Amino acid sequence: MKEKFRCPWAKTDLYRQYHDTEWGVPSHDDRHLFEMLTLEGAQAGLSWETILNKRQNYRRAFKQFDPKKVAKFSAADMERLMADAGIVRNRLKIESALNNARAFLTIQKEFGSFDRYIWAFVNHKPIINRLKSIKDAPAETELSKAISKDLKVRGFRFVGPTIIYAFMQAVGMVNDHLVNCFCYKRVVR
Repeated sequence: MKEKFRCPWAKTDLYRQYHDTEWGVPSHDDRHLFEMLTLEGAQAGLSWETILNKRQNYRRAFKQFDPKKVAKFSAADMERLMADAGIVRNRLKIESALNNARAFLTIQKEFGSFDRYIWAFVNHKPIINRLKSIKDAPAETELSKAISKDLKVRGFRFVGPTIIYAFMQAVGMVNDHLVNCFCYKRVVR
C-alpha cells in the first residue's frame, strides 16, 4: 500500500501526528489560539519538535492554557515554572507567556474573543497558498509583520513576524501544506 504524500518536514512520528491532524487546520478556539501563541513564542531559537515533546508538560504547567488562570500567576508561580524541567526554562519566555495572557484577556474584552480579533486580519478566511516546494514557504510576510506590530502595541512579547507567521500556519490562518500533500485539499475544504 502506497503511503500518503505529506509535507517533507513531517519525518518523525511526532511531526506526522501534528502535521496530519492539526497543522494548518483552521482553529477558532481561544484556548487553542492562546496555547499556540505561547508555544510558538517558547519555540524561538529551538526546534518545534522540542516544543511538541514538551507540550503535555506545558499544558499541565500553564493550566491547560486557560488565559484567565495564567494571567493570575504570581511570583511564586513564576518560580515554580522556572524550576519545571518539563518546559523550556527561559525566564523571558515564561514572563512573556504570563504577560501575554493578560494582553490576551484585554483583546477578548475588546473584541468579544481573540478569535474574532486575529482572524479579522485574514477576513475570517484562510489564505490558501499553492506551494510546490517547502522552499517556497516564507518565514514571514507583510501580514505577519502587521499582526506582530499590532500585538506588540497591545503589549504582547515574543510575537515577532517569524513567530507570528508560524502561528498563522499552525492555526490555519494560512494553508502552507504543499499542493501535493494529502492534507492540502482536506484543509482547503
